[in-house]
Amino acid sequence: MFHLVKRKGKKNCFLGIKLCSQVCSSEIDEDHINTLKDIGLKIIQKCGCLPIAVKVMGGLLRERGGLRGDWQRVLDDSKWPTTKMPDDLNHTVYLSYEYMPSYMKQCFLYYSFLPKSRIFHMDQVVAMWISEGFIHGNSSDLEELGRNYYKELVSRNLIEPDKSYVGIWVCSMHDVVRSFARYITKDEALVAQDGDDDILAKLGSQKFLRLSIETNQSKSGELNWKSLQAHQSVRTLISTIQIKMKPGDSLVTFSGLRTLHIESADMAVLLESLYQLKHLRYLKLVNADMSVLRVNIGKMKLLQFLELGGCIKLLNLPDSIVKFGQLRSLLLPRISMVPRGFSGLTNMRRLSLFPAHMDGDWCSLDELGPLSQLRYLHLVQLENVSAASFASNARLSEKVHFSWLILYCTNKLGDDGLVKENESVSEEEQQLIEKVFDKLYPPPGVEYLEIKWYFGRQLPSWMMSTSIVSLNNLTTIIFSDLACCTQLPNGLCQLLNLQFLQVRRAPCIKHVGTGFLQAVAASFPRLNKLKLYDMVEWEEWEWEEQVQAMRCLEMLELRKCRLRHVPPGLASNASSLKILILRDVKHLNYIESFPSVVELTVDGCPDLERITNIPNLQKLTIENCPKLKVLEHIASLERLVLKDYTMEKLPEYIQDIKPRHLQLFCRLWLLSAIAMGQSGIEWDKFSHVEHVKAYADDGDNQRKWHVLYTRGDNCKLDSNISTRNKKHTND
Repeated sequence: MFHLVKRKGKKNCFLGIKLCSQVCSSEIDEDHINTLKDIGLKIIQKCGCLPIAVKVMGGLLRERGGLRGDWQRVLDDSKWPTTKMPDDLNHTVYLSYEYMPSYMKQCFLYYSFLPKSRIFHMDQVVAMWISEGFIHGNSSDLEELGRNYYKELVSRNLIEPDKSYVGIWVCSMHDVVRSFARYITKDEALVAQDGDDDILAKLGSQKFLRLSIETNQSKSGELNWKSLQAHQSVRTLISTIQIKMKPGDSLVTFSGLRTLHIESADMAVLLESLYQLKHLRYLKLVNADMSVLRVNIGKMKLLQFLELGGCIKLLNLPDSIVKFGQLRSLLLPRISMVPRGFSGLTNMRRLSLFPAHMDGDWCSLDELGPLSQLRYLHLVQLENVSAASFASNARLSEKVHFSWLILYCTNKLGDDGLVKENESVSEEEQQLIEKVFDKLYPPPGVEYLEIKWYFGRQLPSWMMSTSIVSLNNLTTIIFSDLACCTQLPNGLCQLLNLQFLQVRRAPCIKHVGTGFLQAVAASFPRLNKLKLYDMVEWEEWEWEEQVQAMRCLEMLELRKCRLRHVPPGLASNASSLKILILRDVKHLNYIESFPSVVELTVDGCPDLERITNIPNLQKLTIENCPKLKVLEHIASLERLVLKDYTMEKLPEYIQDIKPRHLQLFCRLWLLSAIAMGQSGIEWDKFSHVEHVKAYADDGDNQRKWHVLYTRGDNCKLDSNISTRNKKHTND
């Protein structure tokens, strides 16, 4: 693709490929893109060869379509040389902004306003957009419309998914894009950091519609509440710093406020006047000392989104909480009980950390029955449900809009992954919790399922083969802390759209048998990532080569178990497997025959002796595997990372392979031997490697001492190890 780009040098070649990767889709194939290479080269030049600019341009071209005329119009657009912006801002982002529909522009600019020091997930961002009035449509569809806008920003590469989270749940905005957006909003929005020398001057320079004051980690300053009160027209106030407050400080001056996110230890002062924010739609309070909410909070009739998760000392809610008839989303703190009357909140879409308390004077699961608009539900303390009928009355299976279900009991496992001595579970308790979970059957539309701290002997019956086929919209399943489960459910392999499966801490599972995969046409047909963590007693994984499964699996991580060998069926069936991570797999002896794996990490595998026949392996990371002796048939290896502070000499296997790069973390004594170069005993083991970077630490800094070696530069070797260091390396 873009073959002619090579004439422009390696950087332009890379950018050409990057542009193509952004534009290619099922509607625009690669062959067609190649016919546009001449225009593509000119567009890359106009992007200033900046990678983020090329990425944003790719998003714009994908939105515009694949016709030559569409690309030519973008190239010839008169807005490229605009003089409206300072030179240090990117004109490609400006062009992408100009091509946006008006509704997208508001959402994009607002995203740039969010503090970088905090994580805002998709539904929080959408809630703020709704609160500001950016999303128009039928009241029942606002969240869905907002998510579509969010997805469009992702598609345009203006925000980028954080790979630490599932899907696009959390995104970030590149600094180049953020700088442009903040420039566009400079007359109506102020983003400042505590500790800035000119923060008061900025606040006093003009009146803003939106204020965002975020934490500057390098400085710890405070701001007086009084300095904010001049901005009486403010619609959004976000503060992640400690604001100094005194008796008499009030929110009353912010009568037009629609969105308030505030983190402050002195918030109790403001609670007296909170109810006066008549137009407030979104409220998030993060306060460690707040123990009560005033009854008059119920007067905020327009409130739609309420987050109290950061109020860790708030034990109960006032009865007036059930008067929020417009409430669409509620994140509760870790409270024990919720007032009765919850069934009247029929606009509720998202309910988090709802406690399943069964006291007759407080709300129970019964009151969730009428909440037919629920999309997201997170239940906690489910061990308190005294009868399965309460769970049945929640009527989860009838909630047709449902997409996320999170079910928590209370933790019974210790740090070692085993059941705590004082948390033994009776057979009667196990039977009851199994019946309760059986009645929490989700509707067919559910996409995300998480179960944590469950202590039944088997997972819900609706996860077995005869029932789970109705849940084919599931894309993500996470099981955590399954204290008493003895086996994984046998129906998961039939889920046609399951892409991510994680099991973490299941101490009673010793054997994963054929039931997990089953002899169906193709088990786990779309599973992309599989993580099996901290299954401390797991010893055997049964999977014969003839059982077809996991053809789309790209990433597998096994951690903290007793698995003796990786099943032959995995190597022969997982033909798309690219990343394999094995950590603390205690009895594993060998790894072999993974033709598709390009990245392998082995860490804390004390019995591992050999790694062989991984022909496409490009990066290998080895940590604390003292018995490893053999590395064979890994001819494509580009990079080897070796970390072991106990080894006294370099392993012999380094001589048997030819990585271009070797990165080594070792004890100072060994590093000193390497630093001796040709006169040292380790020279023959690493001298054939093109680039070597070796480090030792002093307990605090893992790279305090180094040796850098380049073979192609007349075997140049550089080190900061002094003669004095060498004399004391045996200490």
